[in-house]
Amino acid sequence: MSMTVLLALLAAPMGSPPMIEPPMGMAPDQRRGDQMRAFQARKEGNLSLREIEQRVVPTMRDSQYIGFDYDAGAQIYTLKFLRNGTVIWVEVDGRTGKIIGRTDG
Repeated sequence: MSMTVLLALLAAPMGSPPMIEPPMGMAPDQRRGDQMRAFQARKEGNLSLREIEQRVVPTMRDSQYIGFDYDAGAQIYTLKFLRNGTVIWVEVDGRTGKIIGRTDG
């Protein structure tokens, strides 16, 4: 039994079910939704995630690419990178592939 499960069982009041969070590393339902919205946008003429990644990832040489989010309403991809323990978000217009924002200046 994992320490998380054991602690949840010990912390729960008698007679109530324990509140156990999903293990770290599991993909949330949001990830699948982002993928489906990005796929639909591609069918409507936007650039694919692969095309966006091919443009942006090489510009972040000193960072590790850790994933993306997609805002279907705004048609913006947000690529996430890790550099020296800091998360950097790069916002990219899904229609043009142009970088429209970055959190690291």
